[in-house]
Amino acid sequence: MILITEAQSSAIVTPELAFEAVRDAFIAAVAPGAASFPVVIAHGSDPQNRFTVKSASGAELAGLKVGAYFPTNDARGLPRHASTILLIDQNTGRIGALVEGSAVNCFRTAAADAVASDALARPDAEVLTLFGTGHQAAYEAQAVARVRKLSRLLVVGRDPSRTEVFVERLRSSGLPVEAAAAETAVRAADIIVTATTATEPLFEAEWVRPGTHISSMGSDSEGKQELPSDLFPGARLFCDLPEQSMRIGEFQHDKIGLKVA
Repeated sequence: MILITEAQSSAIVTPELAFEAVRDAFIAAVAPGAASFPVVIAHGSDPQNRFTVKSASGAELAGLKVGAYFPTNDARGLPRHASTILLIDQNTGRIGALVEGSAVNCFRTAAADAVASDALARPDAEVLTLFGTGHQAAYEAQAVARVRKLSRLLVVGRDPSRTEVFVERLRSSGLPVEAAAAETAVRAADIIVTATTATEPLFEAEWVRPGTHISSMGSDSEGKQELPSDLFPGARLFCDLPEQSMRIGEFQHDKIGLKVA
């Protein structure tokens, strides 16, 4: 069995590698013979600590990812998210490779946003509004900034002090970032990214300007919601895995049976 540790995988991954890999993965996921299986959502001994099991197979690979979200890691000074990938040896059924990929998954999630924004956002989009100030949100900002030249990055957070720390962190990396109120930020946005744990809409549909691209990254289980469902009828909707998106993603809140591209 091949073992790739967290130290090894995080030393290899780059934004460019993640972007290319995710773009290829989106294509592979809909290739003939590819299959994605129902997501298992579970929790640890402490119910607030959750993990999911996502599995799939294709022409060359089969395996699963265990993605953990442990808020109790805050007390340990550790990120809340962790990811471990198991690849199945398709000849023997044994574990062929184990990859510790927590940092890789952060790049992967952000790269999915970047691939979508690059394909769907207007070429002249230059104002990004970002909801969220957590560990993943910083990766999202950097990824979108690689596919569009940003003149403004507006951050919306719940906790003012945490938001300011987050803003300063991004500003030190050279991004044109500032904190903003939700309505102001949405009305100004060309691209909106939501990377939160919200269970109700973060903004009003009427605030969104025509032609705005929105990437909802946080809804990954039943009950989560970042977008107002009345935004859907006037929008073009895209997702990678429709069945999954409608069961645990943002489109679980679609009440009128919209067709998703």
